[in-house]
Amino acid sequence: MKMFGLAPWALDPAQSRGRRVAEPADPARSEHQRDRDRIVHCTAFRRLVYKTQVFINHEGDLFRTRLTHSLEVAQLSRSMARALRLNEDLVEAIALAHDLGHTPFGHAGQDALAACMQAHGGFEHNLQSLRVVDSLEIRYAAFDGLNLTLETRAGILKHCSRRNAELLELAEPGGVAHRFVAGHQASLEAQLVNMADAMAYHVHDIDDGVRAGLVSMASFADLALFANCQSEVLRTYPRLAHDSPRRLLAETLRRMLAAMVRDLVASTAQALRESAITHSADVALAPPLVRFSADMQAQVTALGQHLFRTLYRHAQVQAMTDKARGVVTALFAAYTKTYATTPSQLPADHANDSDPARAVADYIAGMTDRYAQREYQRLHGRDPFGA
Repeated sequence: MKMFGLAPWALDPAQSRGRRVAEPADPARSEHQRDRDRIVHCTAFRRLVYKTQVFINHEGDLFRTRLTHSLEVAQLSRSMARALRLNEDLVEAIALAHDLGHTPFGHAGQDALAACMQAHGGFEHNLQSLRVVDSLEIRYAAFDGLNLTLETRAGILKHCSRRNAELLELAEPGGVAHRFVAGHQASLEAQLVNMADAMAYHVHDIDDGVRAGLVSMASFADLALFANCQSEVLRTYPRLAHDSPRRLLAETLRRMLAAMVRDLVASTAQALRESAITHSADVALAPPLVRFSADMQAQVTALGQHLFRTLYRHAQVQAMTDKARGVVTALFAAYTKTYATTPSQLPADHANDSDPARAVADYIAGMTDRYAQREYQRLHGRDPFGA
């Protein structure tokens, strides 16, 4: 199915490089629409609703999860793709799948599992997302995984170590990891999702941090991006500071996102006009083209650094993430210890006698926060997050 209205440098689904297992075309959907639909219906996507973004799942029902984050990234990506005439279905598919390989407990769980797997080939959450869609999902009779197109799979693999890229290239020459070996750029659609990912979590982490009482709106007063947008709100609605701080924050964050979107679209459009690119294939050899202006990039960088100091390193967040790291480490130790004698500790779908450590890592990475918490309690007889 050909898609009309695309820019010449967009990835046209009619020119897709296809799937690892060939399938007949769908008469009603493009190849990347099919990818998106398969992702939304898969088990790993449903699990994201109980996987942490910053706050552990049991800390509150209103904080972002990996699922709500993925939906926000998809919405941002699709809006910007439309403005730039890129492939909207492809950016949506990449955005919805980009966190499928994340462990329970956010970055704390990821860091713990990476440490556990250091002697067993390592653990990278982007590579794990690819493993989920390539092999771990069990839905189809004809193949393992979701059998997504190469364009979606390559977009999911946002980062990859040189060692793992070379291993993937050996298994699939010129395939999903080729750009890391060749030093090429990702597609414009993948670049766009990467930027939307950062935009989304910068803004929603402020919202969640203020809601949790760990940071205040006043703590962002010296940051130009926040301060300028808040001043704009107060000029129009001066009573919000007193009458409804919650509404003031929401209006400020909404305008911050709008400002970032406008800047990125304008700066990327300018970069594309100034480049010599005439086809999507040219993007691989160009510098990164999806970008903020220099001024906006400085403001976004300052915001990220501030969040790192004040929220991500907050004592309360650190205390919970330390406990979360302990849960993942303890589960890995327990499962690997008993796997040799009792492989049934893991579901049959995860059994892998040739690489038991990887089987355990796959199992833990697929857990939700609350399932990991229950498993720890079953194995150790106590709530890991109890007083």
